[in-house]
Amino acid sequence: MRKADIVASVSEKTGVQKVDVLVALEAFFKEVKDSLAEGENVYIRGFGSFIVKRRAEKIGRHIKENKAIVIPEHYIPAFKPAKVFVEQVKSNVSSLPEDKA
Repeated sequence: MRKADIVASVSEKTGVQKVDVLVALEAFFKEVKDSLAEGENVYIRGFGSFIVKRRAEKIGRHIKENKAIVIPEHYIPAFKPAKVFVEQVKSNVSSLPEDKA
């Protein structure tokens, strides 16, 4: 499912015009990105959490030059689904035929 599909589905279910749904969806994405960029996690009950994870400094290898390099500590965005979300996916996906799952 793509963003356009989500916009169409929400528009159909709520009766709100697609343009308005798209504006709201884009505003939501922007708020999540801005919050994570400031180091603030976003918690949505029943859905999940958008969190900032810390990756520790580590030693990597530059393959072409065969040299060890230091990869500095850095932060990445991550998503942790809520328990009810995980259970819903588990119960619905496990009932799908093998070729769809």
